[in-house]
Amino acid sequence: MLDIQKIRADFPILSQTVNGKPLVYFDNGATSQKPQIVIDAEVKYYQEINANIHRGVHTLSQLATDAYEVSRGKVKEHINAKFAHEVLFTSGTTFGINLVTNGFASILKPGDEVIVSSLEHHSNIVPWQMLCERTGAALKVIPINENGELIIEEFDALLSEKTKVVTVNHISNALGIINPIKYIIDKAHAFGAAVLIDGAQAVPHLKPDVQELDCDFYAFSGHKMCGPTGTGILYGKEEWLNKLPPYQGGGEMIKEVTFEKTTYADLPHKFEAGTPNIAGGIVLGTSIDYLNSVGFENIKEYENELLDYATKRLLEIEGLRIYGTGKNKASVVSFNIDGIHPYDIGSIIDKLGIAVRTGHHCAQPIMSFFCIPGTIRASFSFYNTKEEIDLMVDAVKKAQTMLS
Repeated sequence: MLDIQKIRADFPILSQTVNGKPLVYFDNGATSQKPQIVIDAEVKYYQEINANIHRGVHTLSQLATDAYEVSRGKVKEHINAKFAHEVLFTSGTTFGINLVTNGFASILKPGDEVIVSSLEHHSNIVPWQMLCERTGAALKVIPINENGELIIEEFDALLSEKTKVVTVNHISNALGIINPIKYIIDKAHAFGAAVLIDGAQAVPHLKPDVQELDCDFYAFSGHKMCGPTGTGILYGKEEWLNKLPPYQGGGEMIKEVTFEKTTYADLPHKFEAGTPNIAGGIVLGTSIDYLNSVGFENIKEYENELLDYATKRLLEIEGLRIYGTGKNKASVVSFNIDGIHPYDIGSIIDKLGIAVRTGHHCAQPIMSFFCIPGTIRASFSFYNTKEEIDLMVDAVKKAQTMLS
């Protein structure tokens, strides 16, 4: 069992007040809070070993390079990649997805098809739309049902020899639905399609095993898993990363440059042009160490308790509807109250110290399906408590009374 009070003490921001009330932070789907050990690690880098990497022979450069590559190794072990060079540092999930779509611009041709799902964040829709516009490929969409779950039979029907890429999120940011990605990956591979998984919302809650999943690409962000903003990872199978052209040109990603021809560096440097977020990359390893010290099985069990409790308490409110009611969910509750705009609820409960997300959550197709402008989204982490959920429910009830 987790010692929640001890864990909460690791996060300095949780002890502050907002609008004169104790902070209740339920916007973890947007970004997680940072433990002191992560904050200290970033300060330590700049105080003690700040230098550019992979370039200098001097001591600080070597120390920084070693720390950066140690962090890459931690990510490799964490997601069970086969090789460390299959782990690319990025600025976040969006960057990773765009890197892949840029690469497929040289592979797709008119008549090819790309399959996405109705549950996607805009960052896993728009780059594929742009790719299809560039190449003449067609974009196909897996629909959802009233529970917010993918209609798998429709996915099966969409697959064909024309399918070249399938891309879905592991967990929906807007609804918390956990998708059956192993099934999707295996079915797509049976048709020879590559598969990219958007893992941004999954990595705070579970450890993806990319070899067991057999996905071709898996992208995620560091800032949602207690790490710094501006950090992320793109895992790609070695064979696919060797096929794709570089995303950016510049220093570090080259082997030799002449005005006649440039040859590119080996993996992973082929995709890591320029000076990266060195501190962020190193500290991402620290955040992974911290989460593993808490234990992902412990996190899963406790967050499921929070999800069940919040669902039960919120449904006590008359006129409240939860969106995303599938059985397989992460710790996210997305809801509305009849006759009240979600923004109005969010604004009032903010005055009571409750931080939730309101709006379409960069997932407008989901909102269009349910014919709503947006939802109120409460997303929980392992440092939240049932007492905080009670405070949120009381605040929502007060807002409902004020707005009715």
